[in-house]
Amino acid sequence: MKVFNLTRNIVISGSAEKADTFMSRLFGLIPRESLGEEEGLWLEPCSSIHMCFMRFAIDAVFLDKDFRVIRVLENFRPWRFSPFVKGSRGVLELPAGRCAGRVGVGDIIEFR
Repeated sequence: MKVFNLTRNIVISGSAEKADTFMSRLFGLIPRESLGEEEGLWLEPCSSIHMCFMRFAIDAVFLDKDFRVIRVLENFRPWRFSPFVKGSRGVLELPAGRCAGRVGVGDIIEFR
């Protein structure tokens, strides 16, 4: 699916996948060696993430029930744990550096 930032009128990800089962959310991007520039992973429901066993850094975008950005973790490195983000409906994981100038707190995101 494509991911758009409606606030800034730009594409954030041209090819995102959805992880909406316990196992797909638990393992997320762990099996991957990298994430392409246009790729992403939408974890739903999700209010915190872990980077255990990950091989690369990511940008993590926490969204509320209205798909408004409520927190962004840029260059989130392996072997870290995010804080619990109150009000988070899900997390969009993107390649490290992808959020710079494209996503900020308060922006509205749309999945198509």
